[in-house]
Amino acid sequence: YGDQGKARVTYEVDAAHDVLGVVVEVEAGRGARGNAIYRDLIRASLVVNVRFLALGVMTEYRHLSKGKQQYVKSFHEAREQLDAIYASGQLVLPFQGLLLFGY
Repeated sequence: YGDQGKARVTYEVDAAHDVLGVVVEVEAGRGARGNAIYRDLIRASLVVNVRFLALGVMTEYRHLSKGKQQYVKSFHEAREQLDAIYASGQLVLPFQGLLLFGY
């Protein structure tokens, strides 16, 4: 917050339900790469009154690299990242619940 309680920083999210305190973020394509999951976690953590985060990633992302088809298991990688965060106990997230879903 800034002067006189006005927001200095705002974040755009894919969807939100203010009454229930739910924020939804959906990563498309290469979003599962490049630390987008971490960015979404931090940004959603900073949104006031958020109780739940629903985070969507592609099950698998396919793309060409140097003419060769590449496969990235986006959902698996995101789940591994979240498991590591919760297992370590070093980064405590402010959510009552976090839903990771693949599409």
